[in-house]
Amino acid sequence: MEIRVQDNNGLSTVAIEGEMNIYHAMELKSVVMKALDEAEAVELDLSGVSEFDSSGLQIVLLACREAEKNNRKLSVKASSAPVDSVIELFCLGGLLGRRERKA
Repeated sequence: MEIRVQDNNGLSTVAIEGEMNIYHAMELKSVVMKALDEAEAVELDLSGVSEFDSSGLQIVLLACREAEKNNRKLSVKASSAPVDSVIELFCLGGLLGRRERKA
């Protein structure tokens, strides 16, 4: 798994490549929560996610809750097929806003 964070004038883009699963949950949570603490808005780029389990979903939902609680903006810039599959399974597309599927 690789995580890249790019900051640009209050907008932090967190790009995740590889597995978003239980094995990487603590690291993912730490990076995403830090981005939410330090930026006005956070954009998650999940287009490179190759595996997405309930732990990955929990991190995204936690980020949504924390963003709302702290008056931050959070959006999912793009997502992969595995992410879309889980999001659709739980009918959460509207919660995460507009997403573009990776080609």
